[in-house]
Amino acid sequence: MLTIAVLVSGGGTNLQALLDAQRNGVLQSGQIALVISSQEDAYALTRARTAGIKTAVLVKERGESSKRYGQRLLAVLQTHRVELIVLAGFLLILDACVVDAYENRVINVHPSLIPSFCGKGYYGLKPHEAALERGVKITGATVHLVNNEPDGGRILAQKAVRVRKGDTPERLQKRVMRQAEWILLPAETEKLAYQLSQTRR
Repeated sequence: MLTIAVLVSGGGTNLQALLDAQRNGVLQSGQIALVISSQEDAYALTRARTAGIKTAVLVKERGESSKRYGQRLLAVLQTHRVELIVLAGFLLILDACVVDAYENRVINVHPSLIPSFCGKGYYGLKPHEAALERGVKITGATVHLVNNEPDGGRILAQKAVRVRKGDTPERLQKRVMRQAEWILLPAETEKLAYQLSQTRR
């Protein structure tokens, strides 16, 4: 099985969906071997430790360049022989040195239907706030490969979610997670892990 690292920054609900998928046999072509957090107090670390997964904390230092942080991240990934990276609420943009080293082996979930409400600055509640401000009737989530353009990689899957009257950003966020993100991310991680495992034989 492929060695998978999941990169997180917060509560880790998408990480939990991946851990559940691994436990339930949905994710079987790869093994989550490492969870890396950009924040020391991220609850995602607790989720990982509870599941018996190795963890690492890699905080971006004050004034540290994106390239230097990327080099430190790359060193950790290579030390653990990671073959596939899953971004699950990771709030830092990966430097080109990481993206290039793992070309077509980094996957991300974004809480909108790309190309709507995406790119630099659209994270957390912001895509949902933008969707409500625009007045769209349908939003959703996208799983895509990561390249050197924020949210610009090839789309692997999308799932639509209806916007309801009276929605708040928080309420919409929870529905998109439940109806789209937690379904798409494990399924597409398994598909990519399977494809990569076949090509390395």
